Amino acid sequence: MSKLRQTPSQTVGPFFAYALTPEQYGYDFASIADGALVEGDVPGQRIRIEGRVLDGNGDVVPDAMIEIWQADEQGRYAHPADPRGSNVGFKGFGRMGTGTDPEQRFIFDTIKPGSVDGAQAPHINVIVFMRGLLLHAYTRMYFSDEAAANARDPVLASVPAERRHTLIALKDEASAGAVYRLDIHMQGPNETVFFDV
Repeated sequence: MSKLRQTPSQTVGPFFAYALTPEQYGYDFASIADGALVEGDVPGQRIRIEGRVLDGNGDVVPDAMIEIWQADEQGRYAHPADPRGSNVGFKGFGRMGTGTDPEQRFIFDTIKPGSVDGAQAPHINVIVFMRGLLLHAYTRMYFSDEAAANARDPVLASVPAERRHTLIALKDEASAGAVYRLDIHMQGPNETVFFDV
């Protein structure tokens, strides 16, 4: 009997439009998540997060998918395993395909998270799926107007100082609402810091 060999690796996409974000792309299937993380009257500062995924040449990736997972304003996750109790009106999870926006951005309407443990700064966990990746990439997004909390954050402190800016979303002061912008650079001189999980 011949020895079995490992099959070759394949990239993770792009199959998001049909499988993971069907409603966003006009397919007749229900999506479990989209860019709206808030349902009904949920306490907290409403914010919008906008950004693009850029490749090593600085070109926009039109078919990436971004997932986010975050705590509510009190630092609670919408998950039964959170011992502080779940905020049932706040989903805490969003998924957005970059091909659904005319400017090929990801856009999330959510609330600004609180610190999950008193030590970590308010942040949003981000997962990037796109063509050419064998595995999805994990990163975080912090907020430019949380400088004091960012300075104390143990995860951000583990990142070399000259690369921390790649994780900090800038607040758009010209916008009428609270809008934060962060582009995710997959490679190149401004490459976003990604984490092993």
